[in-house]
Amino acid sequence: MLRVAIAVALLAFTVFCVVDAVQTEKYEVRGLPKPLWVVLCLILPVVGGLAWFVFGRPRSILDILLGEGRGRSGPPHGPDDDPDFLRDL
Repeated sequence: MLRVAIAVALLAFTVFCVVDAVQTEKYEVRGLPKPLWVVLCLILPVVGGLAWFVFGRPRSILDILLGEGRGRSGPPHGPDDDPDFLRDL
């Protein structure tokens, strides 16, 4: 039963990685070309999937853990801080 659970988890991880790689825009993919990432995830399910998450995704797990990336700087701004919004009132 444990073997079946592990096999299902690996299959789910592989499917998730492949779908994530396919749905990512090609200009956002890092490292390798998008089709190569898909093939890598299919041929080497665990290693390819982990490599996709660390090196291929637009924002990698390492960026999230290290606090780097494309986050917004500063606190969020309300509509009353936007001059264009206030002008249209």
